[in-house]
Amino acid sequence: MPGRTFIHNPGPTNIPDSVLEAFRRPSVDFGSADFANFVNELWIDLEQLFDAHRVMAYPAVGHGAWEATLVNLVEPGQKLLLPETGLFSIRWADMARKLGFDPQPIAVDYRRAPDPALIHAALVADTDHELVGVFVAQTETSTGTLADIAAIREALDSAGHPGLLVVDAIAGFATDPVPLNELGIDVVLASSQKGLMMPPGMSFSALSEKAVQHNKTVGTPRYFWSWDERIDPQWVYQRFCGTPPIQHLFALRAAVDLLLDEGGLDAVCARHRRFADAVRVCVETWGEGFAVNATHRDEQASAVTCVLADGIVDQGVEISDLIALARDRYNVSIAPAMLDMADRAFRIGHLGDLNEPMLIGALGGLECTFRDLEVGFTSGLAAATAVLVSERERFCDQQS
Repeated sequence: MPGRTFIHNPGPTNIPDSVLEAFRRPSVDFGSADFANFVNELWIDLEQLFDAHRVMAYPAVGHGAWEATLVNLVEPGQKLLLPETGLFSIRWADMARKLGFDPQPIAVDYRRAPDPALIHAALVADTDHELVGVFVAQTETSTGTLADIAAIREALDSAGHPGLLVVDAIAGFATDPVPLNELGIDVVLASSQKGLMMPPGMSFSALSEKAVQHNKTVGTPRYFWSWDERIDPQWVYQRFCGTPPIQHLFALRAAVDLLLDEGGLDAVCARHRRFADAVRVCVETWGEGFAVNATHRDEQASAVTCVLADGIVDQGVEISDLIALARDRYNVSIAPAMLDMADRAFRIGHLGDLNEPMLIGALGGLECTFRDLEVGFTSGLAAATAVLVSERERFCDQQS
């Protein structure tokens, strides 16, 4: 099919040309001084982006960052508070359980973010401080909800609880702000194939000084995932506990440069918020039978929108047919929903290497799909365009 595919899954995302080209660089001697300087300079910028004391990196997808963070902070049998905000937080809890840890769930309505008041109550009830900390997903990819990390930090502080605050920002890093030091977070997890605009294959744990010191007290067996040598590496091999992913690092340098050139994460996150608002206005304009899953505006993630589509299901249209037709006829790739929403919702990713015409093109392709399927709706393209223009103007005014 002519033209390019509009990738609007919540990851992997579009890869910019400069990042793709970086993978074409030939291998180098990773023991050389030049490569060490290259990596050290890259790490200075990474620590700036994460607002972190240290950044650990692994040649792995986000599950690697999950496991690394758990085994470096928790000992077998220890408890951790982990709100079940959707599929991925449930999977993280399942991983913790299988590793011998004791995740304590807080049930969450899948149309809402975790309630800081419930987290506060659980922390107050933990009078013996058995909980290692709060482990929470900032953006829950399966539902499109966004946790209030500042309020969860306040819940820990007001409860007088010494536990750690660990934030899974795998889906949300570089889309919604999650500055580690500024928000009082102890660990931020991220992955390469989302807001960092790279292929899958790298993940990160950014650490506070408190997390570094806590790690030294943990006796959980670990080797490859261990932070011990990675924290103050004397050479590049130590930073990765093995051969460094050379081409991924070249690509990461290109991706970080793009984020910094755009104006840093404040500007990048403002762009993502603008796109998220445009998508949601479009969905709301589609009319009865369509709804944004996350019911509260301040709990809607900038990375992904989960769209409830009971109306089109009631018209006899299968969500799987909608997704397949959008992909095969209009080159628009969106994602199925998950959990109990799988048969009545779909997800639109709006993150990474993305601009206004790309977003409008994808929404237009979806509306073409609706027409082909004879789904009743009102076009939301004009409303989405108005949001994109007005919010861009407001952001530019704020920057000037």
